Amino acid sequence: MADGADDPSVHWVEPRLRAILPLDGFHLSRSLRKVIISDRFRVTTDTAFADMMALCAAPAADRPTTWINPVIKASYERLFRLGHAHSVEVWLDGALAGGLYGVSLGRAFFGESMVSRARDASKVALAHLVARLIAGGWRLLDCQFITPHLASLGAIEISQADYLGRLYSVLSDGAGDGAALGAAAAGAGAGAAGVPSPPFVAGDWGALDALGAAEADLGAGRATGSPPGYVIAQLLTKTS
Repeated sequence: MADGADDPSVHWVEPRLRAILPLDGFHLSRSLRKVIISDRFRVTTDTAFADMMALCAAPAADRPTTWINPVIKASYERLFRLGHAHSVEVWLDGALAGGLYGVSLGRAFFGESMVSRARDASKVALAHLVARLIAGGWRLLDCQFITPHLASLGAIEISQADYLGRLYSVLSDGAGDGAALGAAAAGAGAGAAGVPSPPFVAGDWGALDALGAAEADLGAGRATGSPPGYVIAQLLTKTS
C-alpha cells in the first residue's frame, strides 16, 4: 500500500495478526437477509473494475485519504485483465453505490478494498462475494486487517503462522501439514522448504452465476445480471 494517493512508492505490509473471514462463518443477520432477498440493489461482478477501484480510492467523510496510488491502480487493473483480480459492484438506481475488489490465487481470495456509498451496500457486496467463493470452491478469504465492520460480519484475527499455514494448505490443495508449513515459513522466511509452488488448483468464479441461472429456470423464469438475492441467502444460511 501507499502512504497516500500522491505517494509514488509502494510499501509491503505483513500484519502480525491477520484478519480472515471463514467462509462457513459469515454472519447473516435477519436485517441483512431481508435486504439481500429484496433485491433492492443490483449486484454485478467484473463489469466495472476500474470504476470500483476509483470509488474505493475516492475521499469520503470517514476516509479522507487513500492508500491506492497510480502504481497500485495500474497494477491491479493489469491483474484484472489477466484474470487474477475480480470486483463485486453494487448498484442503486443505476449508480455505483458500493462494492469491493480483490485478487485470487488458487482457492484463496485476498480482499483489497471495500466501499459503501449507500446503507448496506458494502455488506451486500461482501455477502455476494462469500456466496460466490463458496459456490466456486474457494477455501480462504483474506481480509488483511480487522475492523468492527468486518468483525460484525464474521471476520476473525489469527496469528501470522496460522494464516500462513492455512494459505499454504489451500495452495497445496490440502496436502501436507499446513500448520507446520506456516510455522516453518514464519521462522525461515519465504524460502522455507515445502512452500507450495504453482500451478495451484483454482476456484470457479462463474459457478455462482450458473447456480443462479439454474434456480431461475426452475422458478418463474426470472432473468437477471446476477443471481437473485434468495440464492445468496440460501448459500449463506446453509454454511453459517
